Amino acid sequence: MDWFKPKKAVKVTDEHRHVKTEGLWIKCDGCRQIIWRKDIEETLHCCPKCDHHFRINARTRLRYLLDGGEWEEHDANLVSTDPLEFVDAKPYRVRLAGMQKDLGLKDAIISATGKLHGREVSVCSLELKFIGGSMGTVMGEKITRAIERSMARKAPLIIVSASGGARMQEGAVSLMQLAKISAGLMKLDRARVPYISVLTDPTTGGVTASFAMLGDLNIAEPGALIGFAGPRVIEQTIRQKLPEGFQRSEFVLQHGFLDAVVKRSQMRDFIATSLNFFCGPLPQ
Repeated sequence: MDWFKPKKAVKVTDEHRHVKTEGLWIKCDGCRQIIWRKDIEETLHCCPKCDHHFRINARTRLRYLLDGGEWEEHDANLVSTDPLEFVDAKPYRVRLAGMQKDLGLKDAIISATGKLHGREVSVCSLELKFIGGSMGTVMGEKITRAIERSMARKAPLIIVSASGGARMQEGAVSLMQLAKISAGLMKLDRARVPYISVLTDPTTGGVTASFAMLGDLNIAEPGALIGFAGPRVIEQTIRQKLPEGFQRSEFVLQHGFLDAVVKRSQMRDFIATSLNFFCGPLPQ
């Protein structure tokens, strides 16, 4: 007799009506088109329609640069000691712990060694999502150790920058890293080991004022924001409208602060060719 009893109606919700597509599509900041995420990944996170270069994380950067996407990480356990016991919206220690948990990194940089077209290289890749890729004591120490490693192994150094500058939570201690790294790069130059600086979107503040602009070769991705102070700050200071494209990599190249602007798809080959020029081709 249960057959004749009315069945309980099932409530149809929006979850039943729509297929979940969150995260499967990306809106391009260049052409404003909606693009399938898989298509973006197949083009090294560049828009297949307008070639806009999306920001990528430090691990992805290393995977795109190094042979087989493989590398050996160094100094992974270095952690800031919060020298100033700084507190703003939240204690600096709490902010650090949150970033470390979310990103699986101890600080805003990965220092690694690997091979690029068969040549051993030392690569430092900055992570923008970790407090804006800001440079504190840990970043300064990791880059300095990478420089020393490059000198010991006679392996070229590559630093890929993506940063808002020095880390304010570490105050003058952070600013001291500019001089520390610059002094190390001078030693690297005297040892005749090449250093290639790759500037990505954005590279600003104390990073631009130090190691990002000290390469034997300074190259940038298309459309990257490069400068010390941001365009809005400059406009408010000089009370003038800045020209279109101001502080973008093409503008910086035109005014002599870069050696080249290179697409992400060509970056590996460009760096390999440059290292052949600096160091001579590898023996066959």
